[in-house]
Amino acid sequence: MKIRAVTKEDYKQIAAIYNHYVAHSVATFETELVSSSDIKSRIKQVEKRAFPWLVCESDGVVIGYAYADVWKERTAYQHCAEVTAYLAPEASGQGAGSALYDALLSELNQKELKALIAVVTLPNESSVKLHEKFGFEKAGHFSEVGRKFDQWLDVGYWQKNLK
Repeated sequence: MKIRAVTKEDYKQIAAIYNHYVAHSVATFETELVSSSDIKSRIKQVEKRAFPWLVCESDGVVIGYAYADVWKERTAYQHCAEVTAYLAPEASGQGAGSALYDALLSELNQKELKALIAVVTLPNESSVKLHEKFGFEKAGHFSEVGRKFDQWLDVGYWQKNLK
């Protein structure tokens, strides 16, 4: 496995990974598939704000990605970032999520950030375990705030203070 910065050659593979979750999972509340052009636009926004977008590659294939972006647009939140990671279904349980978060958090520790926020659709034991492994603590829980696949969904917030 290799962790590296995203390149334009990755957009299609990232879209395929994310679209799996859009179509088959409640991990994201998006309901419409995204194109590689949509992914390109999202990555450019993240890069413009000087946040990292990383991919995990195995044998030349992107098997996961992680990135950080602004938590909220208001200036007072400028020292907080939201973190996110997605893995190809076949990559789950192989350490790619941990490798991505290790690299992502290492980069974020170099920034003037106070807090990282992770948003998790509940239940999601693997995501909760990943975040807690890296020192995130549950900071909030919203009941039945999303609806997808004809079911009401809860959302939990995990927070990690850096400095």
